[in-house]
Amino acid sequence: MLGRSYLSRTGSFRPENLGQNALAMIGNLCFTMFVLGVLIFTIIAATYEPEDPLFHPSTKITSFLTSTSNATFKSDNSVVKTGEDFMAANQTAFATFINITDVDNVTQVADPGSGSSNLELTSCEGSVDSPIDCRDPEVFHTMMRATIERFKDIHFYRFGKPVRGSNDSTCDMAWRFRPKEGKRAAFYKDYRRFVISRSENCTLSVIGIGDYHTGVNARKRKKNQKPGFEKKSEKQEQVVTMPVVGEVVNDTLPVIESEGSFSQGKYLIYVGGGDRCKSMNHYLWSFLCALGEAQYLNRTLVMDLSICLSSIYSSSNQDEEGKDFRFYFDFEHLKDAASVLDQGQFWLDWSKWQKKDGLGLILVEDYRVTPMKLAEAKDALIMRKFGSVEPDNYWYRVCEGETESVVQRPWHLIWKSRRLLDIVSAIASRLNWDYDSVHIVRGDKAKNKELWPNLGIDTSPDALLSSLRDKIEDGRNLYIATNEPETSFFDPLKDKYSTHFLDEYKDLWDESSEWYSEMKKLNHGNPVEFDGYMRVSVDTEVFLRGKKQIETFNDLTNDCKDGISTCSASAS
Repeated sequence: MLGRSYLSRTGSFRPENLGQNALAMIGNLCFTMFVLGVLIFTIIAATYEPEDPLFHPSTKITSFLTSTSNATFKSDNSVVKTGEDFMAANQTAFATFINITDVDNVTQVADPGSGSSNLELTSCEGSVDSPIDCRDPEVFHTMMRATIERFKDIHFYRFGKPVRGSNDSTCDMAWRFRPKEGKRAAFYKDYRRFVISRSENCTLSVIGIGDYHTGVNARKRKKNQKPGFEKKSEKQEQVVTMPVVGEVVNDTLPVIESEGSFSQGKYLIYVGGGDRCKSMNHYLWSFLCALGEAQYLNRTLVMDLSICLSSIYSSSNQDEEGKDFRFYFDFEHLKDAASVLDQGQFWLDWSKWQKKDGLGLILVEDYRVTPMKLAEAKDALIMRKFGSVEPDNYWYRVCEGETESVVQRPWHLIWKSRRLLDIVSAIASRLNWDYDSVHIVRGDKAKNKELWPNLGIDTSPDALLSSLRDKIEDGRNLYIATNEPETSFFDPLKDKYSTHFLDEYKDLWDESSEWYSEMKKLNHGNPVEFDGYMRVSVDTEVFLRGKKQIETFNDLTNDCKDGISTCSASAS
């Protein structure tokens, strides 16, 4: 019985069934292998973490953060975009500009301080040649009307009270403005000298308005001076700090007022490393890592304001020490918006009070010690010390890996130097803020036919005239930003346009300029060169304020900005 049972269960292995059994076994084996393959692939797909470029500071990341376009000029590695470039324009604030009708309406209202109407008739007998009273509301309104009528391409947001100019017939007045078609989230300040006359029937008229920044007596508002005229927005919105180019810059170094304040503070300092004399992109990428860590740890960043200018920006083609952070960036905004100290002042105070007050120091020599591990540190000072081996001694290594998602670089704290932007504003003002601009890349790229086979031909005068024909109207002011050393190369364009170049405005940074005087004072009495980085920065900003902006790549040539077959990579 058992035998029958056994035979009945194994009957399938009879000789006539062996072929079928073999096929079934092969099928099962293949299915098993398929299932195992799918399982292995699923496990790999679920656990594999591809290399994310956002966790690796590189030129790709810098390009991403410093450019919103695949156009060469905007993503030029020699030009750093800063916080204000990414700032959204407050359209409500910009919409509340002063119209001529607003001034006319104010004219109908009696001056509260005068006790009489502005329209009250007075006798002019014997007063035609008397000095102009710049405090007279009628003088103020006359000057405002003349300004709005004269400068038709800008919007006005505030007029300061006029003050006496250089003589009895002149008054100085300041105003806040921005170009009508401005794309930058910023205001500008100008102050000019007005020549005013009085007719025999007491009618006041403006017979002359000086050039940009000629009304020096109105540059600073006097302590007891009454506010001028400003049109308030009907909507109450949160105030967003924006640069005001043209205001007096206060970039003096911050100091700690007392021993108690110093001893209660918590500080972070980065020392050494291989970031010095690198490009400005590299410098900011590392500096903002340090600043971001300081903010994460709720500590004051002790910073070295001295900068080594890379040879790529210097006229000597050598790295140049002795530059100052304040030459290139807005230190006033930084110190107002973040907690920073100059390292020279810090070490002076540290040497006086460290031992006396028992202030502790943590020395960190490995960039892999994350800010998260230092969050609970109680010592007064955390010092990160970097060695001599590149690239492990770059400051930005601290913000790599897991730190990238925790410590954010505070780009909004870094603005361009308002002194440099004031030069930009002066150039745009001389063009009445009514110009178009074109950037023309030539130089070594135009000579390299292997990587840029068409660039030289596409940027020749004849080709430019052909390309610009449908883009820029004849007779327009055309600002040309270019790396072509001989601007006479573009002389054929003068037949159709009024061309302008950066060097046309050298008086704005020469020895007699306001910029030169302020920079010399900032640099302890030593002259400051208008170096290559400053030139590129100003050239870029003037270009970006043109009403129409024509760029080399995509607009003038089909060549790729980074060389042949790189267009898709450049656009990414």
